[in-house]
Amino acid sequence: MNNLVDPAILFFVVGVFAGLVRSNLEIPPAISRFLSMYLLMALGLKGGFALAASGLNSQVVTGLGIAVLLAVVVPLLGYAMLRHVVSGFDAAALAATYGSVSAVTFITATGYLDKIGLPYGGHMAAAMALMESPAIVLAVLMANRLRQQVAAPAGLVVGAGGAAALGGAPGATSAHWRKLLHESFTDGSQLLLIGAMVVGVLTGEAGRAAMQPFSGDLFKGMLAFFLLDMGLMAARNLPGLRGRSPVLLAYGVLAPLLHAALAWGLCRMAGLPAGDTALLMTLAASASYIAVPAVVRYAIPEANPSLYFGLSLGLTFPLNLLLGIPLYTQIAQWGG
Repeated sequence: MNNLVDPAILFFVVGVFAGLVRSNLEIPPAISRFLSMYLLMALGLKGGFALAASGLNSQVVTGLGIAVLLAVVVPLLGYAMLRHVVSGFDAAALAATYGSVSAVTFITATGYLDKIGLPYGGHMAAAMALMESPAIVLAVLMANRLRQQVAAPAGLVVGAGGAAALGGAPGATSAHWRKLLHESFTDGSQLLLIGAMVVGVLTGEAGRAAMQPFSGDLFKGMLAFFLLDMGLMAARNLPGLRGRSPVLLAYGVLAPLLHAALAWGLCRMAGLPAGDTALLMTLAASASYIAVPAVVRYAIPEANPSLYFGLSLGLTFPLNLLLGIPLYTQIAQWGG
């Protein structure tokens, strides 16, 4: 209940309500994009300032190692289970969606930890960046293997915009992979986040004091405005869940809990502090609805976008935001 009466969360609820009653309330796309960029920059700066104060130590390296491990294990587990429920291509797309991470969920979690006074490492922002791409690459590998199994005609072109030739000459396939890896690892959001973190590390305490009005004082209000927009988007995607298999709906609810439990176990074995554990649990439990759809839409055109987008944004995102973050934090504190 303490999380539900947070102003930022309540604005998310307002957005959901406005969307469900079909209000004409709308956030212009350009403003929504700006808010997203602001939050990533502010988060990167905060992480950089904290990392400058703590330095690189074994705890930081361990936390980043667990993040990478989760980014590989979670999509593999998801694909192994989902391929028995949906088509192989849909399973790969869903595995990428739930194996990658949601920056907004992570940013909301950091705000929640700040609110309750639970410290966490600044390197967790780097952990989020590391966890975004592996699931996408693995999903495309899975999709390519499926295409080979069904003996797709040579030279098959995928994507409405002629995205890439997956079954053609080796040179075309190589070009496709270069393009995919370039998009995955040079995504503007990741570069902004990591760049801001580097700035924070280089400027340290002096930079923190100088940027406090920007990255500190404005943060809560900007987050509330952005979550209002996210509430509108979530409401628009709820109708896409109608008629879906109960197994898929159960996956959208239970998979995040299982992924968070896996993260908790790894963090407990490594002896990470409660704040870092809570954030890694949140990252493992989150599902991407920005980075993955942007890439998978063209890389795996056989998958149904309304399935992986609707399930992540219409179901998993609201549950994590309203109930998951405080739950993961409470469990992490019990473990500490």
